[in-house]
Amino acid sequence: MKHLFTLVGRMLLVSIILCSGGLAYAQDLSVSGKVTDASNGSTMVGATVYVKGTSNGTATDLDGNYTISVASQNTLVFSSIGYTTQEVVVTGNIINVVLKPATEQIDEVVVIGYGTVKKSDATGSVVAVSSDRFNKGAITSAQDLLVGKSAGVVITNAGGAPGSGSTIRIRGGSSLNASNDPLIVVDGVAISNENVSGSSNFLSFINPNDIETFTVLKDASATAIYGSRASNGVIIITTKKGKVGSAFSVRYDGNTSISSAIEFLDVYSADEIRKIAFDKQDLFGVSSFTRLGNSSTNWQKEIFRTAISQDHNVSVTGAYKTLPYRVSVGYTDQNGIMKNTDLQRTTGSINLDPSFLDGSLKVSVNAKGMYTKNNFGDAGALGSAVNMDPTKPIKDGNAVSDGYFQWANYGSSLGTSNPVEQLMAADNKSEVSRFVGNAQIDYKLPFIEGLKANLNVATDFTKSDGYNNRPITSPTGLTGGYLGRLSDYNAKSYNNLLDFYFNYNKDLTEVSSKLDLTAGYSWQHFKREGGSYTDGVIPNSNAPVTTSYISENYLVSFFGRLNYTFMDRYLFTATLRNDGSSRFAGSNQWGLFPAAALAWKIKDETFLKDVKVVSEMKLRLGWGVTGQQDIGSDYPSQSVFIASSPGSFYLIDGEYIPTLRPGASDPNIKWEETTTQNIGLDFGFVNDRISGSIDVYKRKTKDLLTIVPIPTGSNNSNRLFTNVGSLENSGVELSINTRPISKKDVSLELGFNVTYNKNKVTKLLMSDDPNFPGILEGDAFTGIKQVVKVGYPAHSFYLNQQVYDANGNPIEGLYVDLSGQGGVVSGDNADRYISKSPSPDYLLGFSARFTYKNFDFSGSARASIGNYVYNLVSAGASYDQMFQLNYWKNFTRQLNETQFVKRQFSSDHFVEDASFFKLDNLSAGYNFDNFYGKTTARISFTVQNVLTITKYSGLDPEVSGGIDNNFYPRPRTFMLGLSLKF
Repeated sequence: MKHLFTLVGRMLLVSIILCSGGLAYAQDLSVSGKVTDASNGSTMVGATVYVKGTSNGTATDLDGNYTISVASQNTLVFSSIGYTTQEVVVTGNIINVVLKPATEQIDEVVVIGYGTVKKSDATGSVVAVSSDRFNKGAITSAQDLLVGKSAGVVITNAGGAPGSGSTIRIRGGSSLNASNDPLIVVDGVAISNENVSGSSNFLSFINPNDIETFTVLKDASATAIYGSRASNGVIIITTKKGKVGSAFSVRYDGNTSISSAIEFLDVYSADEIRKIAFDKQDLFGVSSFTRLGNSSTNWQKEIFRTAISQDHNVSVTGAYKTLPYRVSVGYTDQNGIMKNTDLQRTTGSINLDPSFLDGSLKVSVNAKGMYTKNNFGDAGALGSAVNMDPTKPIKDGNAVSDGYFQWANYGSSLGTSNPVEQLMAADNKSEVSRFVGNAQIDYKLPFIEGLKANLNVATDFTKSDGYNNRPITSPTGLTGGYLGRLSDYNAKSYNNLLDFYFNYNKDLTEVSSKLDLTAGYSWQHFKREGGSYTDGVIPNSNAPVTTSYISENYLVSFFGRLNYTFMDRYLFTATLRNDGSSRFAGSNQWGLFPAAALAWKIKDETFLKDVKVVSEMKLRLGWGVTGQQDIGSDYPSQSVFIASSPGSFYLIDGEYIPTLRPGASDPNIKWEETTTQNIGLDFGFVNDRISGSIDVYKRKTKDLLTIVPIPTGSNNSNRLFTNVGSLENSGVELSINTRPISKKDVSLELGFNVTYNKNKVTKLLMSDDPNFPGILEGDAFTGIKQVVKVGYPAHSFYLNQQVYDANGNPIEGLYVDLSGQGGVVSGDNADRYISKSPSPDYLLGFSARFTYKNFDFSGSARASIGNYVYNLVSAGASYDQMFQLNYWKNFTRQLNETQFVKRQFSSDHFVEDASFFKLDNLSAGYNFDNFYGKTTARISFTVQNVLTITKYSGLDPEVSGGIDNNFYPRPRTFMLGLSLKF
């Protein structure tokens, strides 16, 4: 990190020197005036006023007044965030200006692939979310700012662990085994979505305080310029920057938060376990009483705590002549609600945007650094806290186990480990550092008007070191059979990028047209390496285990885009990208991905132009193809040789020699291709007091990259990763934003979005086989629970249909005879059926913001309808498991309902409707305009994870993948925030 900030500091110094050419300005006039808001007539505090082309600037006071010295005939520039910038030539001493609100600055110009476009000229499905609409609260992960804010975008946090990542899906998943993650582009750098060892969130390098906007590209017309990796949509993150003419300012944003668990799983108490033992002596045996203790321990409460966290960020923004800059430093100290889990993160960011040659040469330098210390604890303690016998004490003075109670067969993993020892004795930590930087040069070529060249060079480097150790006092079941455990690992990830393109922009006034052409080349190289070492604290018969790996892949692309506008009403976009991936071989290395879109500005037609109630009406039609090659393996087309395991060695001259066996590979493997069709309508009424869009789409992926069974032969596998099958997603998205109240002292803004998405597998085999059951998913221990089958949503639950008695209670081991074979069905695969899907049918997002003078109140909520969850925590409960091999075990009280003696993992009884409504956050704040001199301040109070309404019996209905198996609970958080601007 020291070297990082030294490098960035030098970059800043060099840019300042380059931009320090003298710019003289006369100061023979004192100009003053007032700046007001055109929408309600109110005065504007803090609006920027500066002399164009200089660093001479000021800001309006509490009454909207300003005074500035300027030469006659110079130009004053008036600007404020969220308003249209206005320029006025100085001809007198008094200049009053009325600024018109831009619905949002991001609505006027949106960032797209390799450039920007006016929102009104966008032909694809593009949604921009600016910082004033972000979710509020103690947010350490960038993606959490966007939850519920855009139709068709589903962000599911992995849990409440400090710094935990999220699963992001745009319009459902388009693949089965390749990545379903969207492409993330940060300030022009396309990053990898992979986490290195020791990191749980690939977006943790961005401090949420540094983000200005998210732009979501959803249909192929908008994403096709990125070709590869864009089949699942694109999210462009733009960070905050300085602006020419802006005054020097320092801003501090900080918060302190308190978090706690909302509730615990409803398990049996110690007295209830004793009663069950007494009532079911015929099942457990009289001797089972001797194994019960005299304590009454709530193990879940023992491993959780009330956590106090803090976050601080300081940023410096301004402009030195023609060099706008922004520098920020952030520190996060987040304690988890589970003991012995925490995160400390330091981030730094520098943005420099100098311009030269009268603006013909623009340079953008971005550097972001992060250093994180993670303490992961032991997530397995969550399950142990649910299952541990509550009649046992936390400690019993046993010296062998450091005083902690452990079951008599100390080294065995059969009895549940003491969850407090399991958690607190874990020494499971990592250190991760990352640097992401790029320099982008944009030059207007002097010999052709409208032609410019853009070069973007970037690097993304991550390094991690970690260990997961345990003392010799821990059970060997927790240490992998070692006497204590010493385990360390390291990893490095490299991502280097070069983009170069030309852009030609020309107004063809003679034919009432505009032409925008882009053509370029992209090169990207990914490399990963690392290793691990594991041994016992005290050596025993288990030999040390050492692993190492190194892997890389390349992407090379040629791309082009045409934007054509006729009469400022009819828009056409055509895109073509030719991608080459080193993951494939021969002619399959290259994929050609075209896209086209049409848009019609209906509002500008004569029959609608004078209809004042309609402020916007634009119809969009789009079609395109995108590719997918992010399949987890860098060498799927080549046989990777694998060393044979002991027992498969050859005896040669008295020595056992390991052999190398080729893994299964398909030399003809190629790109997945996703074709998207989209029709959309953007609308606005009453001067955009009501605005929004509606989109209808269909996405079909062919040549799915999936795993199919093959005959066992020379390959070291009977499964092959290859192209087969197809998958469809279709749906409707609606977004509406309203401003029912917009007055000088009071305003109200409301936002709503709804998404309907249907997912269906349409093909799985090279040739149709009506008897093919589909691709079964699940582990052998608990049985198959999910399946990918033609005609059904991917990853649907595949279970037996439970039979119930007259009182509605499930009958153990009895299922509907769907196969027609007769007799009592015992849960075999022949009688399984497609039950439900973990994917929701409908997603809804709600947001509101109310302001009265200096006070504001905001909130956001969302709902998921039609998603189901398999409750594996409850499915694992049975009486024969409660007391087994002289060990007592605890379960959820759902066992009272089922009364199962043996576990019934294949029963659809455990599939529950997990539809939910969540009030994600409520926030109230007050702005102090004259806190201290020219200092402005804001104090706020926020509650996160306020309320969840659901029928689901588990802790949380929001489960990624649909299988609930004890994940780190999401806490409720109360946060006090303070912002100061000098």
